[in-house]
Amino acid sequence: MFTLSEENYLKAIYHLESDSKKGISTNAIAKSLETKASSVTDMIKKLSEKEVVLYVKYQGVTLTEFGTKTAANIVRKHRLWEVFLVEKLNFSWDEVHDVAEQLEHIKSPKLINQLDAFLGFPTHDPHGDQIPDKEGNVNTVDKILLSTFKKDESGVCVGVNDSSSEFLRFLDKKKITLGKKITVLEKEDFDDSLSIEIDGEKLSISKKIANNLYIKK
Repeated sequence: MFTLSEENYLKAIYHLESDSKKGISTNAIAKSLETKASSVTDMIKKLSEKEVVLYVKYQGVTLTEFGTKTAANIVRKHRLWEVFLVEKLNFSWDEVHDVAEQLEHIKSPKLINQLDAFLGFPTHDPHGDQIPDKEGNVNTVDKILLSTFKKDESGVCVGVNDSSSEFLRFLDKKKITLGKKITVLEKEDFDDSLSIEIDGEKLSISKKIANNLYIKK
């Protein structure tokens, strides 16, 4: 069994590992969790004793096979609860993260498996992120950032890189949602801002926004 804090650390390392093929530094973990590097060092020692992480000096922290499966299960619970909140309780996609953060620590495997079945075994959460299966497996999806697109290229929006409430509310305001086809009409050489078309309407977006939208061609 793991404490709430230990689970939060495992999840943070899991997400950081998905963006890096190297070991994760204690500073990166501290930044992700908004805590002190000294606190991270103490926690890594505890997690090492529980055989869920490996720490090699100057190489960083990596999850063990057991650690990866444990962290993936926490992520699975989080994303299933997000689906439930949006589909069954009419939460908007910018409201669910903080609530799911609390619900993800429920320990009952039966409850989560029943929830999965109740929801029809969803494969993605409301933000387009894939939901790990019971074994912690995640299928890779061929998706790229909109910022890499050139003029006249198009694809379907399948996810967001930034799931903050502020960004999601901005997307709602601009009517940019998952499943929408986006076509790049123009790309400015000066700042890489884009002129795009969605549902027949033209819209100008910054490079920062384009860097946070995942598209599948």
